[in-house]
Amino acid sequence: MVRRGIADRANDIQHLGPSRLPIANCDQDEGSKKNPGTDAIFENVWGVNDLADADPETLRVSVDTKATVNVGEYSRHGRSRGLIPVKAWDHDMRPKEKLVLGGILESVSGRAFLFFTSSCKTSDFMVDGLILWWNEKKKDLSDVKRLVINMDNGPECSGRRSQFLQRLVEFVDMTGLSVRIIYYPPYHSKYNGIERYWAGLEKSWNGYLLDCVSAVLNRAGNFVWKGLCATVQLLSAVYEKGIKVCGKRRSELEQRLQRSELLPLYDITICPKAV
Repeated sequence: MVRRGIADRANDIQHLGPSRLPIANCDQDEGSKKNPGTDAIFENVWGVNDLADADPETLRVSVDTKATVNVGEYSRHGRSRGLIPVKAWDHDMRPKEKLVLGGILESVSGRAFLFFTSSCKTSDFMVDGLILWWNEKKKDLSDVKRLVINMDNGPECSGRRSQFLQRLVEFVDMTGLSVRIIYYPPYHSKYNGIERYWAGLEKSWNGYLLDCVSAVLNRAGNFVWKGLCATVQLLSAVYEKGIKVCGKRRSELEQRLQRSELLPLYDITICPKAV
């Protein structure tokens, strides 16, 4: 893999010319996922990411969740490295358990932190994973004062998801960090750096039987990305769907959010509460 220094453009596909996106065929406009704001959102992503990577007091991370992992003796259409083929079921009608996987990828270094739950994929799950990551890393990141978080617009973490934003406000006040959430445009999550990590992880573990929770965790922890293995945690909390911040609390929440005037749903800054 080619490394390109500070901006690590291999992780962001940042410099593809002024438009930086493939030019759509005019005959294929119907049904296109690109909207009038897509280019402006991408320009904002690239600009903020470049500034973050050049600032020693700012750390940029890519955060996302992966498709639910069915735990069981299923074929995942991968290739085993053993001499004897691995026997597996060709369908997944009898899952022992399901795991939700979340991840935090430090965009420049390639260090990854993976967190799992057997509960639901929610805003609380994602922020709990962020808290675990920071508690694990804060001694090594003592010079960091600001986080830039690259995300897609998933339902658990969008710029409209009140519970996600509320939990981030709590994270900011707890850690003293400033957080800037930078979203990729709708239907373009593949450009988020952690998506390439997910592709590598999936290719790595598809040749194995993920027949128990420990097997999933071990395979995730043994996957090497940029010469580094991930830190892996299993969360025991039960996560409830549908939690919202409403009424007066929602108004108070919005007062803590510094939304971009041009891209209020795609660029949100949260600063620690003044003492």
